[in-house]
Amino acid sequence: MAANNNSDPILDEGGGGGVKHEAAGEAGEGKGGGGGAAAAAATQAPAAMLPRSGSRPQLDLSGAAIHGNLEDRNPTILLPNQSDDISHLALDIGGSLIKLVYFSRHAEHSSEDKRKLSTKRRLGMLNGGRRSYPVLGGRLHFVKFETGKLSECLDFISSKQLHRGGVDSPSWRSGAQPDNIVIKATGGGAFKYADLFKERLGVSLEKEDEMDCLVAGANFLLKSIRHEAFTHMDGQKEYVQIDQNDLFPFLLVNVGSGVSIIKVDGHGKFQRVSGTNVGGGTYWGLGRLMTKCKSFDELLELSQRGDNSTIDMLVGDIYGGLDYSKIGLSASTIASSFGKTISDDKELSDYRPEDISLSLLRMISYNIGQISYLNALRYGLKRIFFGGFFIRGHAYTMDTISFAVNFWSKGEAKAMFLRHEGFLGALGAFMSYEKHGLDDLRIHHLVERFPMGAPYISWMEKFVQKGTQITAPVPVGFPVTTGMGGFERPTAKGDILRSDASAALNVGVLHLVPTLDVFPLLEDPKMYEPNTIDLDLNEYKYWFKVLSDHLSDLVDKAVASEGGTDDAKRRGDAFAHAFSAHLARLMEEPAAYGKFGLANLLELREECLREFQFVDAYVSIKQRENEASLAVLPDLLMELDSMNEEARLLALIEGVLAANIFDWGSRACIDDFDMFKKRMLADKKGQPYKRALLFVDNSGADVVLGMIPLARELLRNGTEVVLVANSLPALNDVTANELPGIVAEAAKHCGILRKAAEAGGLIFDAMAGIQDDLKDEPVSVPLMVVENGCGSPCIDFRQVSSELAAAAKDADLLILEGMGRSLHTNLNARFKCDTLKLAMVKNQRLAEKLFNGNIYDCICKFEPGVAT
Repeated sequence: MAANNNSDPILDEGGGGGVKHEAAGEAGEGKGGGGGAAAAAATQAPAAMLPRSGSRPQLDLSGAAIHGNLEDRNPTILLPNQSDDISHLALDIGGSLIKLVYFSRHAEHSSEDKRKLSTKRRLGMLNGGRRSYPVLGGRLHFVKFETGKLSECLDFISSKQLHRGGVDSPSWRSGAQPDNIVIKATGGGAFKYADLFKERLGVSLEKEDEMDCLVAGANFLLKSIRHEAFTHMDGQKEYVQIDQNDLFPFLLVNVGSGVSIIKVDGHGKFQRVSGTNVGGGTYWGLGRLMTKCKSFDELLELSQRGDNSTIDMLVGDIYGGLDYSKIGLSASTIASSFGKTISDDKELSDYRPEDISLSLLRMISYNIGQISYLNALRYGLKRIFFGGFFIRGHAYTMDTISFAVNFWSKGEAKAMFLRHEGFLGALGAFMSYEKHGLDDLRIHHLVERFPMGAPYISWMEKFVQKGTQITAPVPVGFPVTTGMGGFERPTAKGDILRSDASAALNVGVLHLVPTLDVFPLLEDPKMYEPNTIDLDLNEYKYWFKVLSDHLSDLVDKAVASEGGTDDAKRRGDAFAHAFSAHLARLMEEPAAYGKFGLANLLELREECLREFQFVDAYVSIKQRENEASLAVLPDLLMELDSMNEEARLLALIEGVLAANIFDWGSRACIDDFDMFKKRMLADKKGQPYKRALLFVDNSGADVVLGMIPLARELLRNGTEVVLVANSLPALNDVTANELPGIVAEAAKHCGILRKAAEAGGLIFDAMAGIQDDLKDEPVSVPLMVVENGCGSPCIDFRQVSSELAAAAKDADLLILEGMGRSLHTNLNARFKCDTLKLAMVKNQRLAEKLFNGNIYDCICKFEPGVAT
């Protein structure tokens, strides 16, 4: 596809207190190489690099939401779009409580569960389980234990195997037992109890700074979770919508055993400005001494039945039951906590435990509220967020703090609370795992929103900007056809690989799958010829020169894909010598390997690469291009959905051809769009195609912004869709093994794709039946993936995988996309069902020879099925 910058030249000749903290940032610039998006983006400002190109799993916060009703405390947080397997456990071990945050799939089914198998049996498409399918969705769970009952916490972790990834993790199911397990932990107990964790669970606690974790946890909740923050005044809870652009600065008051008051200026930017030793530990400690309660929660429950007026001296006690209205004090205002006990001739046992608990609670809560406001006043802040397990969602505690802040600020400042108030530190520790650090979280989350300026920016403009991160120009080459073998491997002596140009070669059937079948929808297999152009001497010379000129570039890419090791360099040199020898032999003897078309020449190069163990030379480039394309897919789908049906169909076909991304002055050398539109919108109205086979081409914009939206339109119309992709990597072509992951990422932003992928067994949706926005959607027609039996950009329909042959049984529409499958091969092929062939001609010589046209001209060739 033209938007990719890695096209084969054969196809594309166009080419502490008071201590301030600030997290260190990294600035990176992408280099645009080659043509397409990268070249067009050369003048654009660099965009933030997507974090998913690396091998590190990422925590995906897009669509994160609280599961449960609005009154639940510490509710589970759903991560509906989580696809990577991530670390599962982090702890905050305080002086009073241990807080745990852990991740789980809650997907006990394997990737080939009964539902998927029944779907595939119905479609006749069992593939022997060669591919694994992604799980989409997961949850964050929140659990607490008293620090004095640490054994209960350790037993809980062990029972669920959380320190080993959880019982639903792939490593646990496979029986793998990782060594040197490290768990992130914060709080003083991370130091105090490290030896006990090692002894009981065999894990090491990696300590994280307590303040860093508190701030990171708060920022995560406030930036990512709707219905997290709320106010609580006079018994009334009201949820607060946080303006993401106006969150900072704010005051974070963490009330644990003691109190820390932190001014937060941004991600990783904060300053502990104050605190007090009178906090939750004070309440619990004095409460235990005075009431004999056995737990913090029991003490709080007592307060709900208490009457503090029997213990506290109120303003009314001093003024004869009257208010002191001159200074705004009501008769019920506390003048002195525990003041009445001075004059009463009573022992401790004479006071009700309930009254003592409430008096303690009000004394400490008012004190915290006042100190917090004074610090907010000091820094000119209006928003104060209260966290920590002292609060516990306790209505009277929140009312007391809110009253104090409102009273002293005269209504100008606002106290706000968090539903996960006690887990800020544990959440921050969870986020601190290197493989999904806060920087990655923030960037990944912002990619979903894509805030690239106030004015509306089209998905095309965003894609151009994202193109700056595709850093590597792509070498020559085109994908392969079918094999794991085929050429006699050059012999090796010592450390030197040698290629023998005279070695016997076999370029016949290459055995990738146990059986290769004839594609059942061919009109006449006996008359079928895949190659569009036979190579005469002049054609040989031209294509050999193209391949030879780009050989060094291809070798560089192949060696880089193997880490640039000395061994990879030796194999790269050997490949170059071997392939050059094959080209030389063909120049001397064109019939040396039998009948040879351009498709065979491309296949020869790819087979030769694999013979020297270069499996996927473009893997990192494909990943980066997929990420850049997926980042703008939601905007494209939104734009498409705003169109009427006819305009949308035209935009979809143009999108596949890439003619609408950059203005190259393209023309259509074959244009049957109106015929295809008639069949789609008129003839097929009310009778959609039953099943469409979409033969996909390149990774990146080609599949993500071209074929997947087209597949989505067919699914919307009730057509089953089968995406057909290469069995083996071949330069930048997408493979059947890669497609499920790409579809899973796309499905995060589209209910149609998500339901169809789930229906087709392409993903396992751990959120199915849970998310409110998906519950009532009708059952979808399936979206599936099959492999074609090839490892080439071209396809010979006389030799396809049995899986593809089975999928074709009920198909009534084929869409062949890309030069390899619809131009180099199969341009003249006829099929029993309707066929749409789409390609942009990215080679000037080919354009002139086939159509008397120019580079970047397009074909949209629609052929009704041949009656049998």
